[in-house]
This record gives sequence, C-alpha cells and structure tokens, in this order.
Amino acid sequence: MTEKLSFDLVSPEKRVFAGEVDMVVVPGELGDFGVLAGHAPFMSTIRSGTIAIHEDGAVTRTFIHGGFAEVTPDGLTILAEEAIALDSVTADAVSAELQQARETLAMARDDHERDTAQAQVDKLEALLGVLAH
Repeated sequence: MTEKLSFDLVSPEKRVFAGEVDMVVVPGELGDFGVLAGHAPFMSTIRSGTIAIHEDGAVTRTFIHGGFAEVTPDGLTILAEEAIALDSVTADAVSAELQQARETLAMARDDHERDTAQAQVDKLEALLGVLAH
C-alpha cells in the first residue's frame, strides 16, 4: 500500500479540503510541483492556477488564486487567497464577470482602484484559461 500525504487546502472563508491523498500538483510561482508523502520540506508562493488532488485513482481540480504552500514532515498545507471549485463555475459566467472587471478597470479613478481592478482582471483571465482547457 502506498503511503498517503496529509493535505489541507484553506481559504479565508473556509477549510476547502482536509484529508489523506496520493499526490497534489501545485502551481508554484516558479512552476508546477508535485508533492508526495515524504517530500522534502519547503515553502513556495502560488500563482493563479489549478491544483490537482490525486486520490485513489481520481483527480479533483480546484482553481486557486494567490497564497502559499508549505511542505513539512506532517504533509502539505496550502493557504490560498481564494479557492474555486471548477465544477461550481461556467466559462460564460466567468466571461461576463471578466467583461465587468475590464469596464471597472477602464473607469478607475486612481492607482488603488486601477490596481484592484487589474488584479481582478488577471485572476478572471487565469480562471477562464483554466476552464478553456
């Protein structure tokens, strides 16, 4: 029997996932990395993208935006700024939200509004790209 990895995915709203899995593939800032049980400890910031949770032959994908991942001898913890189950959104809904975010960006009155709107556009473009594949 293969050793399992203890995995926690936490967003500000809730604990999204907690359990024993076979492997998790994470979109690190410097590239994707896979974590198995017994992985060497390290930390990484996360770029917007999809984590793939491998569990008993099935793969569950969740879009995450921002945050960091920490691998310890006890397992993997991801603290994400936002986590979105891919089966809870549609490309049409994200496209509509992206259009609204672009309009908000175009009407920004100062640097703070512009930075906030640009971050939303970037996140939605990444999510739409994930949904397209």
